[in-house]
Amino acid sequence: MQSPEKPRTDVFSTGADDRSPFDVAPRVRLDRAFSVGVMDPASRLLNLLSEPRIPILMYHGINAELRRAHPYFETNTSPELFERHMQFLSTNGYKGIGPEEVAEAVRNRHNTEKYVAVTFDDGYQDFYREAFPILRKYGLTATVYVVPGFADGHHTGPRGEKYMSWSELKEVSAHGVQIGSHTMTHPRLYALQPHQINDEIRQSKELIQEKLGIPVHSFAYPFAFPEQDGGFVRTLRSLLQTNGYRTGVCTVIGRAHRGHDCLFFPRLPVNSYDDLRLFEVKLNGGYDWLQKVQYSTKLLKARFS
Repeated sequence: MQSPEKPRTDVFSTGADDRSPFDVAPRVRLDRAFSVGVMDPASRLLNLLSEPRIPILMYHGINAELRRAHPYFETNTSPELFERHMQFLSTNGYKGIGPEEVAEAVRNRHNTEKYVAVTFDDGYQDFYREAFPILRKYGLTATVYVVPGFADGHHTGPRGEKYMSWSELKEVSAHGVQIGSHTMTHPRLYALQPHQINDEIRQSKELIQEKLGIPVHSFAYPFAFPEQDGGFVRTLRSLLQTNGYRTGVCTVIGRAHRGHDCLFFPRLPVNSYDDLRLFEVKLNGGYDWLQKVQYSTKLLKARFS
């Protein structure tokens, strides 16, 4: 049985194939040009004046295959480039932390540490095979948001990806990798009724805790996050709190800061097209401007759909 393929709903979230306003031709990276040439210098200045902002990196698959038609929407990162990313973080003094530590750090206005949170969605087996050894090599940690309903060995991802088994999840957890929930079966929560959403986030948490013997307090929203729908966000927040979640992440672009809801921290998507220059720009905030474009696009889609 295969999990459903991710829908095309959000032009700036992973898993989407929609054309963005900046997609004028394949391989043309207007977002990169503007981020590197204009926003990077501005963001470095703003960083001196603003409260702490922490980059939460969003990875999916760690393998060399390119699966998207355009760099914006790629979800894979090659093992070679992933190692260069982790080496960059280590060499430049970044300290890897988990989501609860992010929530604590952004509340400290005087924090001067160079923190980064490395996260993975879905829990693919290539995390165990490729990313886990690299993280250990550079003394970094990560949070993996898993779909426990797919950890039985009988499911594959939308393009045949294998998921980590319970024994593999137990091993990485024992070596400091934090495990979070990515729902029980990776559905589009926005299309479900509240009681169905509750089942997805409750059952996922309970099964991970049962199988691994660890507490689960963090949640990653699957697919594009409907931040434009305040009623849905309030309902989801209430359900997450009721089920004992303390932190969460989503597909909204940006770095985490004190003004964000700690259950829906934004992240920075990373893939095989993120050369070290663009990677550095994202860490420093030069990519955060895309959140406004992302949000405006969602509002327009909601209005005309």
